[in-house]
Amino acid sequence: MDQGIVLVTGGYDHSLKFWYPHDGVCYRTIPHPDSQVNQLAITPDKRCLVSAAYQQIRMYDIKSSDQTPVYVFEGMTKNVTSVGFYDNGQFMYSGGEDCMARIWDLRGSNQQCQRLFQVSSPVNCMCLHPNQATLIVGDQSGTVHVWDLTTDYNEQLIPEPEVSIHSVHIDPDGAYLAAVNSKGICYVWSLTSSGSTQPITLTPRTKTASHKKYALKCVFSPDSSLLATTSADGTCKVWSTADFSLRNTLKREADKWVWDCAFSCDSQYIFTASDHVARLWHVEQSSPIREYQGHSKAITSIAYSDRQ
Repeated sequence: MDQGIVLVTGGYDHSLKFWYPHDGVCYRTIPHPDSQVNQLAITPDKRCLVSAAYQQIRMYDIKSSDQTPVYVFEGMTKNVTSVGFYDNGQFMYSGGEDCMARIWDLRGSNQQCQRLFQVSSPVNCMCLHPNQATLIVGDQSGTVHVWDLTTDYNEQLIPEPEVSIHSVHIDPDGAYLAAVNSKGICYVWSLTSSGSTQPITLTPRTKTASHKKYALKCVFSPDSSLLATTSADGTCKVWSTADFSLRNTLKREADKWVWDCAFSCDSQYIFTASDHVARLWHVEQSSPIREYQGHSKAITSIAYSDRQ
């Protein structure tokens, strides 16, 4: 295995699968007992994988053959729906249906929840600004919370009341925040800040009826030039951030839902996770390059890292 490349999928069949990206072969399967996989994330140093599950976050050693988690984060009462890392790998954030966003300190052997942020509705999604000081939280009530970790200031955006926010993401340049909701609408805000200690200002940039059904995921490319959105309409759409026009639609007729997606580090390729199959596409082509088959139920999350 190329240790510099990690591709993992997880879903409703209660399993995690590790893949060789270049030939589509699954080389490791980890049972994920008692829970579906809600989201996956890879640590910045690519040593560990975490899975967001029911009442738990499980951390696995990527290079080990051991199927047992090296650590289990507990204390949540419902599904954990979102998980991610600070760039330095010393902190992890998570959110879930218990209406809580959490920050975990990973520096010691006793990895504890360091900070809590409570909202009034179940948390569906989270992302961290490149400045590492602002967390974005999207919830089922349709609210996007902008949590300034330095001052604890919280700004709320409500694009459409009672329309659930399913995914949020900030581009690596820190210029745009995107959010997609259960009506298939994609919202984009421009982000500006007058200084490192000042709260970020959000200005509406565009609103697009990106999908005919639920929008499930929005992800900016590493070079900030593209935005991908996935949906229950069976498509992954790729948008140009220059003007947020549609660049390409990735679809296989057999797919009913496309749950998740992930870009390669050069922004030229994208992985999609659908009903039973994950696929690799070139962002400019209409047919997949490769398929990853082995799951017996829907693949709800995909994690990929090829950063050096």
